[in-house]
Amino acid sequence: MIRIIAVGSIKENYLKEALNEYLKRIRKYTTIEIIEVKDEGLVEKEKALNIEKERIKKYLTNKEYIITLEIDGKELSSIEFSKKLENILIENSNITFIIGGSYGLSDEIKNLSKLSLSFSKMTFPHQLFRVLLLEQIYRGYKIINNESYHK
Repeated sequence: MIRIIAVGSIKENYLKEALNEYLKRIRKYTTIEIIEVKDEGLVEKEKALNIEKERIKKYLTNKEYIITLEIDGKELSSIEFSKKLENILIENSNITFIIGGSYGLSDEIKNLSKLSLSFSKMTFPHQLFRVLLLEQIYRGYKIINNESYHK
């Protein structure tokens, strides 16, 4: 099972449609759910990180492999990501990806992570990033299953 815990919600219909399309495709391979926690907004950074941390922690257990999405995380190619996904699934069938809010993630959440992952040194809108993550998860499953997918 894959879970994505994301700070903030999706408001734009075109992004919702893209998310739903990838969720449908991924469900051919595994159970997947997205959990949205409220974004604290543009208050003082430490206050926002603390409040969002508590909201995220409500959904965490000690049974999952936690992957945080961070600008300073490890960058992987799609092939490397699929191999990592496959290896994790051998030992743990529950993977949780965590996407932070405007200020990122608290150090406490980062420290719970078994893999800090970055898609780029660039900054992406959090709503759009969810679509990118789902696309890479889908691509990863296609690669794992030796199924063709456009390059």
